[in-house]
Amino acid sequence: MPELPEVQGLVDFLTERTVGRKIAAVHVLGIQTLKTFSPAPDALAGGTVAEVARRGKWLDLRVEDLPDGDLHLVFHLARAGWLRWHEKLPAGVSRSPKSPVALRVDLDDGSGFSLTEAGTRKRLAVYVVASPEEVPAIASLGIEPLSAEFTRDAFAAILAGRKQQIKGVLREQGTIAGIGNAYSDDILHAARMSPFAISSSLDDEAVTRLYDAIGEVLRPAIEASSGRPAAELKDAKRSGMRVHGRAGAECGVCGDVIREVSFADSALQYCATCQTGGKILADRRMSKLLR
Repeated sequence: MPELPEVQGLVDFLTERTVGRKIAAVHVLGIQTLKTFSPAPDALAGGTVAEVARRGKWLDLRVEDLPDGDLHLVFHLARAGWLRWHEKLPAGVSRSPKSPVALRVDLDDGSGFSLTEAGTRKRLAVYVVASPEEVPAIASLGIEPLSAEFTRDAFAAILAGRKQQIKGVLREQGTIAGIGNAYSDDILHAARMSPFAISSSLDDEAVTRLYDAIGEVLRPAIEASSGRPAAELKDAKRSGMRVHGRAGAECGVCGDVIREVSFADSALQYCATCQTGGKILADRRMSKLLR
């Protein structure tokens, strides 16, 4: 799933290519993707892309010069979704049920982009709204982790008020917006902390270490994503990971093997030497977690 750095990379990419361009057409090819029906996507046609922004893991295209005022095309790529850029749009629009394309936006210069989704579990979500806050998931987003408001004291207050595993706190979008499974793994590795440490039990030193690790991991990831074509962002993410997605490889800090804990539909990766004092965390599918 694209997280804050990759979504910001897509924002930068689309800003350069779409702002100032008129929308010629919007084609909805996967009806299950569209979560709103009024205004219809066709209402965006003829408008000008004025701004591309990020809200947590959501992308927001603000479209102006429309008869009834600005509209926003807001979308979340979910686990298997992605954005495919077309310097030159394909001739015609494929409506084959086997096509991964869920929605296509045509621009007035012949370029455009498609939103695609692989697999059978369709979770990609698209909204056309007058304000992004009309999208419930956006209205309930928590604090942005690199914003001025996200101070060490604000973070400490968040942790103190929750008695839950720290990895879950980092991933909870209503608490901190934009961090998901991948970057929470790497943040916890940078902080030398078990993913199953309880948030409210962290002492001052641990809170500071974790707070610093958030910036230490996210800022370079954003820099690595900035300016890259959309097609390269996934590979850039994978190559930059410290532990996530690297089970069986060598930890770049201590040389120990990176290990994995599997859940029903996801997994986390960690280094026992760096994060758990050498203790091996049991596979969730097989037995009770060790802490």
